[in-house]
Amino acid sequence: ERWADDHAARLAEIARELIDAGAQMLVTQGTPATLAARSASATIPIVFVGVGDPVGAGIVSSLAQPGGNATGLSLSSGELIAKRFELLQQLVPGLRRVAVIARNDLGLEQRLLDIRNIAERMDIKVVEFVAATGRALELAFRWLRSDRYDALYVASGPLGPAKRAEIIALANGARLPAVYAFTVFAGAGGLMAFAADENDEFRRAARFVERILNGAQPADLPVEPPTRFELAINVKTAQSLGLSIPPSLLAQASEIVE
Repeated sequence: ERWADDHAARLAEIARELIDAGAQMLVTQGTPATLAARSASATIPIVFVGVGDPVGAGIVSSLAQPGGNATGLSLSSGELIAKRFELLQQLVPGLRRVAVIARNDLGLEQRLLDIRNIAERMDIKVVEFVAATGRALELAFRWLRSDRYDALYVASGPLGPAKRAEIIALANGARLPAVYAFTVFAGAGGLMAFAADENDEFRRAARFVERILNGAQPADLPVEPPTRFELAINVKTAQSLGLSIPPSLLAQASEIVE
């Protein structure tokens, strides 16, 4: 088991170390780690967890027929996006205008297209801010404070602890109700997060590993979407923002941070 913490550049090195140590299969979490593993080997089976857009990132040829040596569990789910907007609607009656903050990650174009299409169907106008650097992030939030938005949707993550703390501080400083794409944000002070159940994702990844060990080929195992989800709400942050969380919303939470 290896972790790169905030040092994404080390991922390729870690993948090579594991292969040189005799690993016969790699299990990866997130798009950068999976891309690093793919670059390290085109033959060793890879089971990935939590990849936002496996096709857009070039990890698989298609969700139904991955091809190559990688398969696993994606985060691509219109259900996740729609539910995040629905949660914001429950928190902010009359929600009409939402700012979307995202990093310039692989697969971003498709993710933003999905967000736009779903928001349009829900009669929500979204304004997108792509912030690849800390400076760009500060400028985006400066613009947010000068304009009128009902809420904020942070579409990237989980990021490293320092960058995560920066985004949360800026969002709370702008006094905007925010929904995040990873539950770790709520634990770190973010208002609300809705995401795939990470523990369930790894349990399902273990089944992929078992099937491959029993002779199945990653190329033939379809990539699966998330099926179980978690809602985390930070009531302390809500209080600091002067927000009252409806009891019906709290009742849906799998984690309440106080």
